[in-house]
Amino acid sequence: MIRSLLWLAGGLVLGAIIHIAVILLLPALAPTVAWDRLAELGAADGPVILPIPAPGEDNPLRLDPGLAYAACQIDLAEGPGSVAGPLPQSFWSVVVYNRAGTVVYSTTNRGGIGTRLDVGIFNQAQTRLLAEQKLDIAAGLLIVESPTDAVSVVVRLEPPNPVNRARYERALAGLTCGNLAG
Repeated sequence: MIRSLLWLAGGLVLGAIIHIAVILLLPALAPTVAWDRLAELGAADGPVILPIPAPGEDNPLRLDPGLAYAACQIDLAEGPGSVAGPLPQSFWSVVVYNRAGTVVYSTTNRGGIGTRLDVGIFNQAQTRLLAEQKLDIAAGLLIVESPTDAVSVVVRLEPPNPVNRARYERALAGLTCGNLAG
């Protein structure tokens, strides 16, 4: 009887250890799912328009069907990054994520930025060079510092109605996204 209780207690302890280990490991494995999906869509080559899933379809990136999205990935090890271009006079937002899916920076045009998006993304070493004035940048560039080299940028637009969606997606496709020249 005692032997059976010891085996039962040992099984419960081992089960609890395995359960806790799985719970703690899953978040470390899952964050790259969004990064990998963006890479599959070609986001490393420039801005890519994200397709909005139809009602009832799988929505792994959790996209709002009322918004138009463009995303790109930038490797800051190759130099400072930039996302720039004109956007329609409507609500828009830009979010910079690291590879793990953590927000590094976020802003909207409600902050008085206007209809021109002009964001420069720098790693910590490049920001130091900027402070020492060893990097030339355009005036008016919004400077974002990333603690990591691998970043993805998502720009969202809110079309006022479904008829304007195609025009808004063309505006997103016209954005430049990549490493700064020089």
